[in-house]
Amino acid sequence: MVIRRIRRVVRLVVPYRKDLSLAWSTIKGRKGGFVGSFVAVAAGSAVITACGILLMSGLNTGVQPERYAGASVVVGGEQSYWLDETAEVRHSERVTLPASKVDDIAAVPGVKSAVGDLDIALTVLTPQGEEAGGPEEFAVAGHGWSGASLGPFDLREGKAPAGARDVVLDSGLAERAGLKTGAEVRIVVASVPATYRVSGLADAPGGGLDRQGAVFFTDDRAAGLSGRPDRVSAIGVRAEPGVSPEALAERITSAVPHVVARTGAERGDVEFLDVGDARSLVVESSASFGGTMVLIVVFVVASTLALSVQQRRRELALLRAIGATPKQIHWMIGAEMTLVSLAGALVGAIPGVVLAFLMRGVFILAGAMPPDFRMEVGWLPFAASLVLCVVSARLGGWLVARRVARTSPVEALGDAAVEPKKLSRVRLVIGFLLIPLGLLLTLNDVAVSGDSAADTAAAAVLLFVVAVGCVGPLLLRGAILLFGSLLNRRSTAAGFLAHANARANVRRLSTATTPLAMGVTLAAVQVFGASTTSAAAQQQFEDGLRADRVLTAASGAGVAPDVVDAVRDVPGVTAVTPVARTQALLTFPSEDSTATKVFAAQGVPPAQLSGTMDLGVIEGDLGKLREGTVALSRIVAETVRAERGEKVDLRLGDGTVIEPRVVAIYERGLGFGDITLPNDLVVAHTTSQVNTAVLIRAQDGTDAGELDTALRRAVEPYPTVEVGDREAFQNAPGAGGSGDWALNLLFQTLLLGYIAIAVVNTLVMATAARVREFAMLQLVGAQRDQVRAMMNGEARIVVFSALLFGLLATVPPLVGISTSLTRSPVPSLSPFGLVAIVALTVALSWGSIAVATKYAMRPAPVDAIGGRE
Repeated sequence: MVIRRIRRVVRLVVPYRKDLSLAWSTIKGRKGGFVGSFVAVAAGSAVITACGILLMSGLNTGVQPERYAGASVVVGGEQSYWLDETAEVRHSERVTLPASKVDDIAAVPGVKSAVGDLDIALTVLTPQGEEAGGPEEFAVAGHGWSGASLGPFDLREGKAPAGARDVVLDSGLAERAGLKTGAEVRIVVASVPATYRVSGLADAPGGGLDRQGAVFFTDDRAAGLSGRPDRVSAIGVRAEPGVSPEALAERITSAVPHVVARTGAERGDVEFLDVGDARSLVVESSASFGGTMVLIVVFVVASTLALSVQQRRRELALLRAIGATPKQIHWMIGAEMTLVSLAGALVGAIPGVVLAFLMRGVFILAGAMPPDFRMEVGWLPFAASLVLCVVSARLGGWLVARRVARTSPVEALGDAAVEPKKLSRVRLVIGFLLIPLGLLLTLNDVAVSGDSAADTAAAAVLLFVVAVGCVGPLLLRGAILLFGSLLNRRSTAAGFLAHANARANVRRLSTATTPLAMGVTLAAVQVFGASTTSAAAQQQFEDGLRADRVLTAASGAGVAPDVVDAVRDVPGVTAVTPVARTQALLTFPSEDSTATKVFAAQGVPPAQLSGTMDLGVIEGDLGKLREGTVALSRIVAETVRAERGEKVDLRLGDGTVIEPRVVAIYERGLGFGDITLPNDLVVAHTTSQVNTAVLIRAQDGTDAGELDTALRRAVEPYPTVEVGDREAFQNAPGAGGSGDWALNLLFQTLLLGYIAIAVVNTLVMATAARVREFAMLQLVGAQRDQVRAMMNGEARIVVFSALLFGLLATVPPLVGISTSLTRSPVPSLSPFGLVAIVALTVALSWGSIAVATKYAMRPAPVDAIGGRE
């Protein structure tokens, strides 16, 4: 039995070794034909490796805790709302815990001590009145003195705070502020300054704080300043000797409900919300984009292989004619792709590491990732990239080999003589069915009634891109018939040859035209979709903002309610509206289950709102906005299928669940926020409990200079508050964690860059393989300039067709986006974006064809005509 199994293994392995040997011989003899596949796999490997490194870094690394360095376990609120077991949405505000949880956790077996900690946003002013921030422009926060034991912090000078006006500063902050023990310091909390005495200086564990400044009050004073005396930001836990942090964390989560216990580096996620936000964002985005790139690699490698196989039609036909079986053809092409993909995946791995760190740099610049977020470069991303690239290449090779393998030997020789004329029926049916389906999603009520504009556009774009890929050769044939004579004058030799070549080799030309058109479609929808959204938001903002002046706070510290009262009585002021910005989650029925989406939200008081802000109410009355009610933008109301008078399932920024009743639906959600709630409700559930800005409307005829002077005089007691114009409100900070746009832009750039590589790759392969054709033309009398002119004529066809198909495919999605956002079918086009797309298309195609033509014409015609295919 054992010998029989060994023989079976030998029979399987030996033929495969022979296929690898044959494949290697083929690759060495046809290096140019496999360079395209190699480049496609290498570029895909670089992107997949980079996504893998980001994914593993998001899962396994982060930022080490600082103030909680001495805690075995750090307990916090559930900062994420889990859509399912793998997908989460981060709350924009800190989720706090009831102070009673401290005693509950202290009672868990294995807990030595449990200390509740507070996080209070504040500003420390130097003796000169300037702001003293944390290291590297990080923020400064206040805490109760009991929380210092979680470091632990050691008093270097002075003593612990004993009274309500005593504070202890971390030594680094004191040095930056120029303060010593016994000095007086002004500290601003929620725009309101107060004078304290520096009772002591404390040294942080590990030599200092790297990403924060710390101010310690008495526990009672900190509880009062937090505005939530019955809640804590986090709980630090020390374990009994012999109890592991991991085991203790499990005990805590089992015994105390609705808490999250973190150990190791994950303790930093509770201490620093930006770290947890970045981790979640990076993990979700890199996993999603990595999966998309695998599909793109399959498509690009398959298209590159198709061109390579098409150039080897005579060779493969001869193999079939002399008795090669379909299985042997599959094995041969599979072996070729195994070797090419292995080499490409290995070569692309090193640039993948560089790309990962470049992506990290972009995330940091956009604020989507903290600058001290560590990267983990392990072996797993390389192994995963290797496996995915090999599997993708083998799948692409199998798709390409199917047609060759199933053709009979006699038909194979006949097909090798001319280019196949017909596309498969399945391919045509899929392509033509996707076009009306895409139109249905973008131009019908489907786009408006159920889905957001972005989701609908994304779905429609993919449908049109796939449709172009399926029927590309047929579209190109039609374009040549309609516009070929306009692009190339048939009265000239070069024009006649270009037109004739294009008509006779539509399939070959479409291998370059189709991916180029797909890239144009994706780029145009991204550019013009963004310009349409931006223009609509700007127009709504300009039409809806009636305020003349805006109060904001330096460094995004926020504006306290006291400031609102201070400016109400300023001469010339007729309306004052405090605005608090945040993010909210809406859960709504979707098909057979529920869906949850994140929307920008604002909190405003209904009184005097019409004087400073016009939201463009469609239904209802914003004057009825009070506790237990909400107003929704038209887009959100249509997305969640909510009508006036109905209740919605809404989660505030800190995770608090409410079910308010819809009292109004308005149009200008892009300019001001898709959800409008009562101001006091939003302020109470934000981390800092302050307003983002205060809108001020002046009486008609009020002198602008006198108004500015009066307002500045009114806010003098509040040193962090600034008086600005209307644009200050548009630039005021909203909810945190808004780096999604940067990730989307970066990933789309990488995707389009990879498609550009594929286009250049295909054009170079298709042109460089025409060595014998160029040689024959020169031998029958054509000059080298005429051959180059012929290729320029073909380049004109490629560029024109790609732009025509690509831009036409963008029309329905852009119309759908514009209709959903503005109720107008006319999108806002960016002239600069259009010029950039056209210029890039011309540069990619014309440049590639010109370079490849020069390369293909290097051999002497007599030598080239006798060369291989």
